[in-house]
Amino acid sequence: MTAAKVLNMNSRTVKVTIDDKEVELPAFKGTEGEWAIDIATLRAKTGYITMDHGFMNTGSCTSSITFLDGEQGILRYRGYPIEQLAEKSNFLEVAWLLLNGELPTQSDLQNFDRQIRSRTNLPPPIFNMISTFPKNAHPMAILGSVTMAMSGFYGNFPEQNFSKEQMTDLFATLMGTIRQIAAVTYRHTASKNFVQPNRDLDYCSDFLNMMFGGNGYKVDPEVAKALDLLLILHADHEQNCSTSTARLVGSSQASPFAAVSAAVAALWGPLHGGANQAVLEMLEEIKNDGGDYKKFIAMAKDKNSTFKLMGFGHRVYKNFDPRAKIIKKACDNVLAKLGVNDPLLGIAKGLEEAALNDSYFVERKLYPNVDFYSGIIYRALGIPTNMFTVMFALGRLPGWLAQWKEMIESSNTKIGRPRQIYTGETSRDYKKRS
Repeated sequence: MTAAKVLNMNSRTVKVTIDDKEVELPAFKGTEGEWAIDIATLRAKTGYITMDHGFMNTGSCTSSITFLDGEQGILRYRGYPIEQLAEKSNFLEVAWLLLNGELPTQSDLQNFDRQIRSRTNLPPPIFNMISTFPKNAHPMAILGSVTMAMSGFYGNFPEQNFSKEQMTDLFATLMGTIRQIAAVTYRHTASKNFVQPNRDLDYCSDFLNMMFGGNGYKVDPEVAKALDLLLILHADHEQNCSTSTARLVGSSQASPFAAVSAAVAALWGPLHGGANQAVLEMLEEIKNDGGDYKKFIAMAKDKNSTFKLMGFGHRVYKNFDPRAKIIKKACDNVLAKLGVNDPLLGIAKGLEEAALNDSYFVERKLYPNVDFYSGIIYRALGIPTNMFTVMFALGRLPGWLAQWKEMIESSNTKIGRPRQIYTGETSRDYKKRS
């Protein structure tokens, strides 16, 4: 494959030779210097499709929302480094940035905050729906089901051709209601009475109030700040499994509630959003075995062992996860501030230290990732393990919505429909089996 001709600095054509037949395909460059070959016409020209299990090297769209460089450990939202946003911004400001492309003015942010506060008011049938789930139902099952059901109560949103005002209203509605759904789901599964929102509190403080309020509970500003940071770090992450799912469902012009519900379902898996829950379950396993984390480090290095060290390494990052660097510092601060004395957290810190200083993990770049530290912080904040993935969903919601918005507004959007290579039986005649 060689460049045939350069059209301009950002586009060219490339030649592909298959079975002695040479075809030209367009290629283009993104703003960060990445090149892509457009293979949409490859099958029509050659009879071939490309195969890429797990989409290891397949682009599904162009996007101006998030830039990620796994080799260099870079993550930027709309061009802003995650390190700067974590230090200087807050979750609602980041949500606005993802949704609209620019940081909000003070007036924008105040109006957005006011709209979200006014939307924290679930329809009574939604409370009833949550109450019908078994107490031992996984919170993600409730969140996904109820999010889909919300479309029946908010049918005033169009399926397409949103005005700017309608789009902002939709974002505020989802960010306000899903936050309350998450809190009500926790209270239900914990057999506790629901706590009404307090609209005098900021976004994260009110969420903590709805989660843990009552009996004289007061929101600790440091805890709310730690939660706000976690939500910022989870807000978007390019074309991951759940985001791609939201885009794929949205490409059929389904309701945005359906796209978000589908994203929740995709996030649930232990290889995606459920990873931080898997970290804590691993720590429980180590604790129940006597707490000797060095034994499990050895098992992780043993080719004959089935044990897998959860929360280390990343599909995309081949360097240290930039979010993990930020969250590690926050984790240390939160644990020190709260004075938490938890044997699981002691095991986690031992695993972290051992892995960071073991040549086996260092050479393979198997560093602790954001899921490792987020699970530890959620544990310290008193959030139960089965709620961890719900917390991830709460943070990722603005990213899903921003990606969905970008997709429906693009002139290049077509309904998602991957190809396949069939490997089953060839044509055969019907015959009953005895």
